[in-house]
Amino acid sequence: MSTPHNAAKAGDIAPIVLMPGDPLRAKFVAETFLDDPVLFNSVRGMLGYTGTYQGKRVSVMGSGMGMPSIGIYSYELYTQFDVESIIRIGSCGGYKDTLKVFDVFLCLDAYSSSSYARDASGFLGDVIDSDPELLDGLRASAAAQGIPLVEGRVHSSDVFYSQVKGPEGQPYWQYVHKEKGCDVVEMESFALFHNANLTGKKAACLLTVSDTLADMVVTTAEERERSFTQMMLVALGVLV
Repeated sequence: MSTPHNAAKAGDIAPIVLMPGDPLRAKFVAETFLDDPVLFNSVRGMLGYTGTYQGKRVSVMGSGMGMPSIGIYSYELYTQFDVESIIRIGSCGGYKDTLKVFDVFLCLDAYSSSSYARDASGFLGDVIDSDPELLDGLRASAAAQGIPLVEGRVHSSDVFYSQVKGPEGQPYWQYVHKEKGCDVVEMESFALFHNANLTGKKAACLLTVSDTLADMVVTTAEERERSFTQMMLVALGVLV
């Protein structure tokens, strides 16, 4: 049934959903890679499509920015639309100095100081794992296509423009990288992994490095929308 945030009807959405943050990236994936894509949602401009990829049914839908937004959409997909697996396909900033722009990063787990999980379910931890079966599927897909992956921990932050310093006065990202073992930063995965665990479903996250904090290399908005095709192909390859 439809919700206040999603106009889809029963059966409109496939059991596996690829979820970029940007709804225009969802549109790009649908129009570029899917056969016969059908728009199932445009409420609040959060575009969602269902089509087939190499004969396998799949959906792609935007999540918006931040944990509250992906928290709403992913929870409803899991609980109202019979979705079993969500693979986030997003962008991230690189903390680790060996990361380069356009590297594809596979998130093993997500660290966050956010109150999202505590307020949603009373969960008091600060690290949540990705689904191991989806991780193995993404590794196999990448290997079959000859696409290298970098694996590690993601920092899911509530704040994009943080003014906080580390305990020794260093930039906060340097503290999180060193003390929490985070290699990249974004704003959604912790909430997605929490919702998967809460509902007994599966979630994973693939990210493309869009900028690096060590040397401040940055991609454009158009590049982020259209040039992350390796990440998209790895996610789609899980289907086949």
